[in-house]
Amino acid sequence: MSIVPSLSPTEPFLLPNSLSLSPRLKLLLTFFRSDPAVRPIDEWQLRNSLLRFLSLPPLSLSVPDDDLLVKKRADLHKRRRDEPVASGTLYVRELGFLKKKKKEGEDAGGGGDEWKRFAEWRESVVRTLGGIELNLEGVGFEMRVEVPEGDDFEKMKRSWEEFQPLPGNRNYLRGAARRPDTIIVQGLPSRWFAEPRVSSKPSMLVSHTIFSAIGKIRKLNVAADDDLGKKGDETGGEIVSGIQCKICVQFETYDDFCDAMKVLCGRSLQKEGSRLKVDYEVAWDRNGFFKNVQQGLGSSHVQKRDDQVPALVGNIRNETRRHRSEVLHSDSSRQTKRFRE
Repeated sequence: MSIVPSLSPTEPFLLPNSLSLSPRLKLLLTFFRSDPAVRPIDEWQLRNSLLRFLSLPPLSLSVPDDDLLVKKRADLHKRRRDEPVASGTLYVRELGFLKKKKKEGEDAGGGGDEWKRFAEWRESVVRTLGGIELNLEGVGFEMRVEVPEGDDFEKMKRSWEEFQPLPGNRNYLRGAARRPDTIIVQGLPSRWFAEPRVSSKPSMLVSHTIFSAIGKIRKLNVAADDDLGKKGDETGGEIVSGIQCKICVQFETYDDFCDAMKVLCGRSLQKEGSRLKVDYEVAWDRNGFFKNVQQGLGSSHVQKRDDQVPALVGNIRNETRRHRSEVLHSDSSRQTKRFRE
């Protein structure tokens, strides 16, 4: 039975292990100079000016300081005039007012469709913010706004329906008619997917239990998030290897895959008792990950769905040890980096 009809765009979706997926709006911001000024960018001033604009009508959004990130681009003196000078990310996590509108009957004629109302509100926010000009002590900035693909289910669905494999891709000869069945989730906290009081490393068994709540699983892969480390190196940051993980999940059916995508899009992962909100990245598999692993191109363990996973009643301890030993470990030959907040 599909879980999507009962899924609300404004209410958390509960997962096993005291985890939940909380809805939120994520917007990517890009700032350009709207005049030929060459004065240095004041990130703090730019951010505060935008926060004030968000709090005023017609948006009237109360956004905590931590949910608006603005960072100037490197090597601004080398940029061309039409290139951006800063970028940012805006999170709107309080969506209860949309539910309140429904109770007050403000969506009359909308057929009670919460998803339609949410999409219309999101579009109005993007339209209002897109192209606004901020004037900071005589220096003008124009802001452009977009919703990332991983936060828009309909946009992501169009991407796999229109996908054309490139020549050389193993799926090229099969054409684009093959419907996807695998999701890739990056930036997940390893500890939240580990076995309590046993290890801080992500567990195949725990991961299978959590993702089974959103669809029937055929195959599962758990690995350290190497892409996160690369991003940290590119930005000059230092990130501990293994603090976050990447999980690939292949579902039994296309419907399960779609349900999982709709549940994961536009949400943050939270754990009961923790104030941390994890804004992971979700995408669909374009390159046949599990086929590559089976042919020896992958290095981490792949768990195939069999009768042993659900039948863990009498043999739970042995299975737990086996799964723990098969979780991907960080390469000990790499130099350990210190984590910097």
